[in-house]
Amino acid sequence: MSEPLFDEVGARKLEAIYLTADVIAQRERALTAMMLESGERVVDLGCGPGLLALEILNRIGDTGALEGIDQSGSMVGLAERRCAAWANARFEVGDVIALPYDDQSFDAGVCTQVYEYVEDVDLALRELYRVLRPGGRAVIVDTDWESCVWHSSDPQRMRQVIEAWDTHCAHPHLPRTLARRLRDAGFAVERCEVVPLVNLGWDPQTYSVGMLPVLGRHAAPALGEAVTRAWAADLRELGARGEYFFSLNRYLFCARR
Repeated sequence: MSEPLFDEVGARKLEAIYLTADVIAQRERALTAMMLESGERVVDLGCGPGLLALEILNRIGDTGALEGIDQSGSMVGLAERRCAAWANARFEVGDVIALPYDDQSFDAGVCTQVYEYVEDVDLALRELYRVLRPGGRAVIVDTDWESCVWHSSDPQRMRQVIEAWDTHCAHPHLPRTLARRLRDAGFAVERCEVVPLVNLGWDPQTYSVGMLPVLGRHAAPALGEAVTRAWAADLRELGARGEYFFSLNRYLFCARR
């Protein structure tokens, strides 16, 4: 990612977005799809600030085990503090293309909003396959930003901002090819679900309003500060008039080794 989301300050800002009702609901969908049982061993790839990890621990209990990995030391620190009461949780800095775990170590693995950032996503999927036991379950969530519907008084400018944002990750349309990639890695793809994020008003406690400055900072070098400021001001004005609307689709894939 091109902007500093993962230093200590950036990690805290991203954590706040993860605490919005939109992302809480997404997290619950992922947890349900994982079908966790007490005593299972689980790996959380791209664990972030540990919000999903904590929910996993509440389901597998103290007889299970959780391993979390993230490229950001700041995120790993947040996860460690959030899950400090659990002796069976371990977090470390690492890369999803070279997992530091033995073959067939886990009953389940989860990876949310990570693979779209990975250059060699096929290698990363093979690594996930390697560390799952036979019959192990994988739950993967990624976004296709072309699914975004964000009401704007200037649709062309809105599209320019989204296109600039698409450059922030290696695979901005990953869900379109993810089923095939999973099969190529050896997985059986069981289903795919749409996880919509919908905001009908301007509210700082929603995903879209929380992400607005992130998109603006990323788009500014390409479009200019004046354009991105006008884009953000327009959305705030639409909110003040009761005309704000945002929708984005995320895609949840369930696969089995």
